Amino acid sequence: MASDLRDLLQSAVEDGSAPGAVALVARGDAVEVATAGTAELGGRTPMARDSIFRIASLTKPVTSALALLLIEQGRIGHDDPIATWLPELAHPKVMRTPDAPLDDVVPASRAITVADLLTSRAGWGFPDDFSWPAIGALFAQGSQRHGRDPQLVPAPGEWLKNLAEVPLVFQPGERWLYNTCSDILGTLLARATDTPLPQLMAEHVFEPLGMTDTGFAVPADRLDRFTSAYSPDEDGLTLVDPRDGQWSSLSAFPSGAGGLVSTVDDYHAFARTLLPGAGGLLSERSVREMTTDHLTAEQRAASRLFLEGQGWGSGGAVDIAPLEPWNVVGRYGWTGGTGTTAHVIPATGTVAILMTQVAMTGPTPVPLQRAFWTYAARR
Repeated sequence: MASDLRDLLQSAVEDGSAPGAVALVARGDAVEVATAGTAELGGRTPMARDSIFRIASLTKPVTSALALLLIEQGRIGHDDPIATWLPELAHPKVMRTPDAPLDDVVPASRAITVADLLTSRAGWGFPDDFSWPAIGALFAQGSQRHGRDPQLVPAPGEWLKNLAEVPLVFQPGERWLYNTCSDILGTLLARATDTPLPQLMAEHVFEPLGMTDTGFAVPADRLDRFTSAYSPDEDGLTLVDPRDGQWSSLSAFPSGAGGLVSTVDDYHAFARTLLPGAGGLLSERSVREMTTDHLTAEQRAASRLFLEGQGWGSGGAVDIAPLEPWNVVGRYGWTGGTGTTAHVIPATGTVAILMTQVAMTGPTPVPLQRAFWTYAARR
């Protein structure tokens, strides 16, 4: 019931977890939406169905869908070496061991392919252990940041040059690593089509699906619907980005891993195309590829910090066992570090989307997200 969903959101507002929240749970044509709280901490603007949020890593499934669409069109191929369009990354070096010094490297055993990017197994990215030298280098070189300041990330050419100086942690295809592959993939798609990523996504995803409030920046005439962003600390919530801050103009680097803003209805328009038989964007074959686990048991076991026993399709996790009340075998989706989460449950035809404006403090989902997943799994 919608009142139950609103009560769930309102409880988070009342305990100070979030100034506000918007949630959508849909099954077929039955769509329930609930809102609670305000768009700003201590503000007077009520959270609304059309409130706009920084969706962070919910960008990843969109980038993957765009890549699969371009593969369907024959513009890129699964087995194509990424060096075809990203020559900066043509000759990567690989750490001899993950914890080795940065100069203890060996050549890559093979070329990195588009498929490696789609499954986050190219060799760059975040493991469970952030103490490894190569992971520190990703941050030090400016190749990866926490995602809350897109205006500080260099343009794609410089970004690629910086990344090329960082060795792979593992050989291509050997291990799943988080985040970086989606940024590389977005950059590759722009190069392959000679089209900036914001324009490419708009033409192939947003406009066809009617996602009018989704993009890499918020136009001035919509800033009144944009939510301020916060981070929790020992004193409560601290403002990290106001409405007219980092997303009020396009950044030099449109992040395919986490750069988008959106609303619950816009993201629903996208997410429902990932249900079996839904159509509207990708072929059935591409939807299956995107929402099917591609990892080996060993790769899943080595990535428990982010995956918590789940598998990985393309751009999102896939539930492979009913480990928790919210786990439904085949459920596909992900969370965004700015306080967002979205999943589709093929078995029941369900789409579940939750948006808040409070950043997660790590890869582990917060209680509100887990409570929402349990609610959605029971619809």
